[in-house]
Order: sequence, then structure tokens, then C-alpha cells
Amino acid sequence: MNKQTFNRSLIALTVASVTSGISMSVSAQDQADAEDEQGLERIQVTARRSVENLQEVPVAVTSFSAADMDQVGLGDITELQQRLPNTTLQVSRGTNSTLTAYIRGIGQQDPLWGFEPGVGIYIDDVYIARPQGAVLEVFDVERVEVLRGPQGTLYGKNTIGGAMKYVTRDLTGDTEGHIQGTVGSYNQRDLKLSGQTALTDNFYVGGAFATLNRDGFGEFRNTGDENYNKELMTGRISALWNASDRIQLRFSADRTDDHSNSRGGYRLTPSQVSEQQPYDSVFDSDTALPVRNRVRTEGASVTVDWELNNDWMFKSVTAYREGYTNTNIDFDSTPNPALLVPAIYEDDQFTQELQLNYSSIDFNFVGGLYFYEGEACGVFGTILGLAGVTVENGGCVDTSSQAIFGQGTYDLTSQWSITLGGRYTQDDKTADVFRATYLGMKFLDDEAEPFAVNSNFETEADWSRFSPHASVRYRANSNLMYYASYSNGFKSGGVDMRADASLNPDASEPYDPEIVDTYEAGIKAEFWNRRMRMNAAVFYSDYQDMQVTVQRAVENGVASQVLNAADATVQGFEIESIFALTDLLSVNATIGFVDASFDEVAFFNPQTQQVDDVSDLWSFANTPEWSANLGITHEFPSQYGDFVWSGNLAYRSDTQIFEVPSLLDMDAYTLANTSVVWYSNDGRWNAGLHIKNLFDKEYRLAGYNFAAPRDDQGNVIGPGLGGEDTIVGYYGEPRTVSLSVGYRF
Repeated sequence: MNKQTFNRSLIALTVASVTSGISMSVSAQDQADAEDEQGLERIQVTARRSVENLQEVPVAVTSFSAADMDQVGLGDITELQQRLPNTTLQVSRGTNSTLTAYIRGIGQQDPLWGFEPGVGIYIDDVYIARPQGAVLEVFDVERVEVLRGPQGTLYGKNTIGGAMKYVTRDLTGDTEGHIQGTVGSYNQRDLKLSGQTALTDNFYVGGAFATLNRDGFGEFRNTGDENYNKELMTGRISALWNASDRIQLRFSADRTDDHSNSRGGYRLTPSQVSEQQPYDSVFDSDTALPVRNRVRTEGASVTVDWELNNDWMFKSVTAYREGYTNTNIDFDSTPNPALLVPAIYEDDQFTQELQLNYSSIDFNFVGGLYFYEGEACGVFGTILGLAGVTVENGGCVDTSSQAIFGQGTYDLTSQWSITLGGRYTQDDKTADVFRATYLGMKFLDDEAEPFAVNSNFETEADWSRFSPHASVRYRANSNLMYYASYSNGFKSGGVDMRADASLNPDASEPYDPEIVDTYEAGIKAEFWNRRMRMNAAVFYSDYQDMQVTVQRAVENGVASQVLNAADATVQGFEIESIFALTDLLSVNATIGFVDASFDEVAFFNPQTQQVDDVSDLWSFANTPEWSANLGITHEFPSQYGDFVWSGNLAYRSDTQIFEVPSLLDMDAYTLANTSVVWYSNDGRWNAGLHIKNLFDKEYRLAGYNFAAPRDDQGNVIGPGLGGEDTIVGYYGEPRTVSLSVGYRF
């Protein structure tokens, strides 16, 4: 039996076992159990653009409430990775707040301007187009929802892997406030403030502010600067006007400034220039650049909800966002200027969404129009100081996108429902790219005449796509639901902003969108007096024209390509469960399996000028085959208040960092965390002790791989790019201990 057949059989067997087990358990209950209001808390989500019970939504979605995240001391959204199946959420390489996101093998690890993500990030229904500043801090938040699988019908392009919704706290008109201070390892010093009040009986205002600071986990040995430190401020203001009984307007504005040092990588091999050996600590590094780094993101939105009548609701979401990044990244992480990359990114976007919602006893519909206008610009230099050469890239991408969408659900009977939907999108892009080679070391502010112009072109392209969705849902009873669905999604095409037309004559040609067709079947069940919840899904995706960014070291520079791989297949399953063993003790578990493989990859080799199929050499990046989490929570009531202890073990199997195997690839690892939180009897005070990465596990998340040439035995036989063997890794946080104290008034 070949591997693919075995994996499909394993998936089928797992789902069949879970289905039969749930069916037997639910059937064993009497009808009184189905009507019992005790048990696990009902979870409301807006995955389909309307408020629904999590257990009735035919979508693989996980929701985390503010209380869930506070209880385990969650700092930012990347920590959700441990508790989600088949999901990667990580800080990207050299900065502190750029996000790398993958779901079910689909994402985008290259944060260069103009490239599109595969996982959509939303703040209160506003799409965040760029990964810079997308590592969102958890504060003043109501919940975070993570939707897995293509969401193109309701959420549009660039959600072919899934979507994450960051939902901020509602304004209620009550006068209240919250202050929380945290101290911890590495001189952690955090302060979070939030509050709201009513200025009149129909106009409410609120605000939140956080300053988050921490010393570095290591240092730059040759300069004494901190490495992996944190220096971030973020804030949000909001206002709500109930203009009438049927019309509500909400205004929101936010800004985040991250002044943390740029991150230095850990060299996995000795330096070819100085013969410096790898340091003892993976958080120590060297640099030939200033560690200056700034990431600023800000935006504002106005949302109008208008209840036209008892059945129809109109919604308008108008938003503007912009971002700025100025950073210095030393790729080779030595005191020598072998491979330095200073960079500046700027982007802005305007979005307008108009929704019309209809709801009746047996039919629900949401549809509307969406408009996006955005510009992403940047410039970066590849400074090969030892070789006396600098290659500089710059340019802008302007994007205009319009879409019309609709999705309706009709209840055929009390048990059967069918959902049909679709979205038509028109994308228009124009881009200009300039790439030049300079003699000597040229920094971004320096004036110099180029030795050679490698690229200087303008190009434009447009694409249109219809993304359909269909699903059927069967409610066996009030505690058991089955569903099956088909979803289509696409990630927008674009232009390689690193294009070198002198090395690749086709580099100026735009690359096409990538497309995913996903078939999914799932079950959602609650049983044992609603003390246990188990949701499971199996999926199969046909991944076409996949975009893969490849960079190869060539003489005096780096040759970049964005490839549309011919075909890939992704299949797997996910199981999420929680079991309240008693009123005070609960256990939760998740497990995800994904088998992702390239079927064909057309790779243009700039050295041979030939197109090769390298599918047998490539594997999916940032996609471990197995991911799992086991957690436990126990409450201890006392006369002094309630104490809640929680802990979890999070496992990820072997992970390949890039599509091509390298020394950076990470073996399987397990992380352990534990927390104890106290809540006062009056509900005003709380305190939490949180230990993360309890056993101080060392694990690699990302890196740069510009390795020197090697023979068949792995021995270095020549100089690498810039004269250095650049194999540099970036790592997850070591063990940390923190104490938080909060007060509500």
C-alpha cells in the first residue's frame, strides 16, 4: 500500500471511528439530556457573518474567549498555535511583530511588500492586508475566532488557508475599567489599561492602552545590544452612537508602535570569515548593523448597523489602515558586513464593505459588495560588504479589487439544511520594480550611481475569479450535527518585487493566482448531559498554481523567483474535544493530521536556464504532519476566592522550514505550560502566575538559508554568498515566569 493510499485510509478510519462513537454516545442519552441546560458553556461565533452557536456552524472553527486567554496568560495571537490543530502562527524571522501564518499547509512566509498572505487576518471585520504588525497583542479583546479551510465566499481572496478574526470588546454603556500589571522573567514590565463609560444615554466611549516591555533573551555579543527584547506600545479608542432604535454607528481607531530591536539569528555553522564557532545560547548573535527597528501600524473604521425591519439588516464597514517598517537585518549574524539587509516598507489601504442580511424562520442570507484600494511600497539593500557589492531593490504595487458576494442557508426540514454561496472578484494590479547593482557598501540613504541596472520595468495585470461554496447540514438531534461542504478560494497573483530581469528574462511577468478546491466533512456533537463536546473534520484539498518564493545565491547577488507550482494535494483531519469530568475539573484535547505533498513543481533554474520538475525534492514549509494539545483545568473554591490551575502539553512533529530540506529543519518537540489564577469573591481582583515553556525546550521557528557549497559528505568546498556560510535560525521563547495582578472597577 503506497503512502497516499495509507494516509487516506487512516483519515477515513479515524473519522469513521469518531462518528460511530459519537452516534452511539448520543443515542444512549434520553431526550431529557438534550434539553438539559447544564454542562459546557454555549459558544457564539460570527464565522458566517451572523451570530450562531458554534455547534451549529458547518465550518471548522475554533473560538477563544477573553476569559480563556486570560486564564493561561496569553500574550499575543501566536501563542494560539499550541491550541489549534494544523495551524502555524509564528513571529517571522528578524522582527518582533511580523506574522507568519499557515493553516492546513497554506500560507505565506515571505513578508515582502506586495506579496499576499494565504490566511486572512481581520480586526472587527476589517481585513489586514500585510503581515507587518499582524502579531496582535491580546488586550481589550472579546474573542478570537480561527476558521480553517477556504473562506473565499464570505471573506474574499487571500483566505484560502483560513481566516482569523480578532473581535474587540463591545461598548455597553456601563462605566467600568480594568488595570493589569505584569512582572516576570527577563525584566518583563507590562501595563494594560481599559475602560468605558456613557457620555449620554445613547453615546458611549471607550479606550484601551498597553505598554509591553522586556529585556532580551540574549545579546549581540560584539555590541552589547539586547537581542529578542520587547518594547511596544499599543492603544485603541472607540465610540458607539445609538442613533435610533434601529441604527447604530461605531467608530474605532488603533495604533501600535514597536521599537523592539531587530532580531539577530543564531549561526548553526562556523563563520567562513572569522571561524567564529556557534555560541552556547541560541539567543546570542553578532551584527554589523545598528539594531534600529520600528514597526508602526494604525487605522480607523466606521461601522453602521441599520435594522431595516424585523427581517432585513444593512451593514456598512468603512476603514483605512497604514503601516510603516524600518528595520536592519544582518542575515549572516557576524561582526563582518558579509550579508546585510536594511529595509523600509510602507503600505496603506482603504476598504469598504456593504452587507445586506436577511433572516427568517427557515432562510438566512448574507450578501454584499466589497471594495479595496491599496498601495504597498518598499526598498531594501543586499549589502555584500566583503565582496564590495550592493544590490538594491525598490518599487510599489497598487491594487484595486472589487467583489460581489452572497450566501444563503435554507432549512429543507427541521433536520436538513443546505447552503449555497459564491463570490465574484475582480483584481487589478500595477507595479514598478527597480533593481540595481552598486560598487561598495551602499545604505538606503546613500546617493550613488549604479554600476548596472538589473531591472527597471513597469507592468500591470488583472484577474477575475468566481469562488463558489456549497454545504449540507444534517441535525440528527439537538446535540449532534453532521455536515459536508465544498469551498473554492484563491490567493491573488502579483509581481515579484525582487525580480532580476538580467538573470531571468521572464522575471518581469506577473505570476498568477493560486487556487484551492477543498472538500470537507465533519461532525459536531455534545453528549453526556452536555458535559463533553467533540468536533471533528476531514478534508481534501486540490491546490493549483501554488505560489512559492525561491531565492538562490548566485554570483554577486540573489536570484528570486515566484513560482506557480503545477499542482499539490493536501489532506488530513482535525479533532477538538473538551470534557467536564466534574463541575470543577475539565480536560481538553486537539489533534491534527495533514498530509501535504507537491505533485509537480516547474522550477526555472537561473544557472542552467532550464525548467525542471523538483516535486520529489520539495516538501511543504511550516506544516508539521502531526500537531496535538492536551490541557487540564481544575478549580479550587475557597473562602478567599477561587483558585484555577491549568496546564497543557503541545506537540508538533518534524517541521521543514523551507520547501527544500536544510539544516534549519526542526525535529519534533513538545512544550509544557502551567498557570495558577486567583479570582476574588467580589470579582474585582485577580492574580495569575504563569510559567511558559516549563522545561525550557529549545525550538527553532524560522531562519535564513544561504549555505556555502558542500560536497556529498557535507564539507564546505567554497565561499557562500558574500563570502559567508549563512545558515541562521530564529527560536521560540525560553522558559518564562510572570506574575499578573488585575483590578476591575
